[in-house]
Amino acid sequence: MRTAPTLLHLDMDAFYAAAEQAAKPSLRGKAVVVGGLGPRGVVATASYEARRFGVHSAMPMGQARRLAPNAAYLVPRFTLYREVSEQVMGLLRELSPLVEPLSLDEAFVDLEAGGAAHDAPSALAVGERLRRDIRAVTGLTGSVGLAATKMLAKIASEEAKPDGLVVIDAGTERAHIAPLPVRTLPGVGPATGELLRRAGIVTVQEIADAGQDELVRLLGMAHGASLHAMALGHDERPVVSDRDAKSVSVEDTFAVDIHDRTRVRAEVERLADRCVARLRAAGRSGRTVVLKVRRYDFSTLTRSETLRGPTDAPAVVREAAGRLLESVDTTGGVRLLGVGVTGLADFTQEDLFAQAAEERAAQRLAAEGGSPEPGERPEPDPHEAEPEPSAPAEERRWLAGHDVTHAVHGAGWVQGSGVGRVTVRFETPASTRPGRVRTFRTDDPDLAPADPLPLVTPAGTAAGGDDGPPPPEDHSSPELASRPKSRSGGTSPGAATSSP
Repeated sequence: MRTAPTLLHLDMDAFYAAAEQAAKPSLRGKAVVVGGLGPRGVVATASYEARRFGVHSAMPMGQARRLAPNAAYLVPRFTLYREVSEQVMGLLRELSPLVEPLSLDEAFVDLEAGGAAHDAPSALAVGERLRRDIRAVTGLTGSVGLAATKMLAKIASEEAKPDGLVVIDAGTERAHIAPLPVRTLPGVGPATGELLRRAGIVTVQEIADAGQDELVRLLGMAHGASLHAMALGHDERPVVSDRDAKSVSVEDTFAVDIHDRTRVRAEVERLADRCVARLRAAGRSGRTVVLKVRRYDFSTLTRSETLRGPTDAPAVVREAAGRLLESVDTTGGVRLLGVGVTGLADFTQEDLFAQAAEERAAQRLAAEGGSPEPGERPEPDPHEAEPEPSAPAEERRWLAGHDVTHAVHGAGWVQGSGVGRVTVRFETPASTRPGRVRTFRTDDPDLAPADPLPLVTPAGTAAGGDDGPPPPEDHSSPELASRPKSRSGGTSPGAATSSP
């Protein structure tokens, strides 16, 4: 283990919700919840204003609405989130060639590998500069953890939230994590946590005291030994640059259980097309097709089929997923369907099965009056992947939070829709005050979906532009005022360190 806190973990603060607040002036400083809005939707992210009411990620959306009935409930806009994520990851790659993204809003960075830091003071300086740069480039905030291991750096960033920085100095690891609950450690979920609680183990220190043999007896060799090592502060995992994806998959949860077998088959084929679209967008192919089915009683079944070679052909994946479906009993109804491809490669291998499948697809097109060029693969309808299953037409087009443009009123976003009407608030990220609200028919020819507009930085320019130095940070908010300062007294406001 290294002797300086030069592993950095960045976690953007309430990322989806914060991006929506930055894009919509009327929502700034208000409770915002992003996630699936259907009866079985779950919360993806809640703003800190919404969290005060008890709303948190992974919570059923119905429960969130009961806790915070006056919050703004929006569906995700991944196009915007990816654009902002690319800007943030670009800043990280300026610090080091070893950047390991975990999601759109989270990553590890090895500061030693890029020469950006070699000891605690230099690491602290880099972390604070990164936070300023993120605010300047995106207008959003991120929390930074610095430690000698990945596990500890992630724990530190969680303690730093929101908009802070925490350093766990080398040599203080065990003392820092000893009083923390067992759920703090990676790999300890609800089931493992309950098993440990029944054994009288509720803190990290008690895991360390229990000893490896006892943990192996309780949890098995691999999990028990790993958990004991982490409780001692040991974590030898390196930062892996741009982790290679192991699979590509898509899935849908339906508002109403599907009972019709023909409809189930159609949904599987639609998901297969969406999966292949993602596969091709990544420039990959795959050899194993996986089908996931969650039935009416919440039982989940997975089936897989390995092809003779990697493929990115929609017809091949559709037919393989269809064959897998034949082995699944859907009597009683289906709540969720998913299609994935694993065994990824950077090439395709056209075998007899693939050729035959494409020939059958071409024949079907010809019978319907189409005439594909030789070797052309029939592509899925790009609009098929957009609607939510079983949703009325106006809800498919006008999703709460999505961008629109009007021929007369300009750019805005959907506040809600239903009963043939759609309500739009006309404002942009650059607006200085909340915009006006108007209601239209859902088929109004002057109203059309639009792409997200760039966020605006604190200096008032589009995110990513050259807006000069960032403004001074405001540390007067209640969250920042309550964050612990450095015990040694040597760090700037908004940062905390753990020292002996």
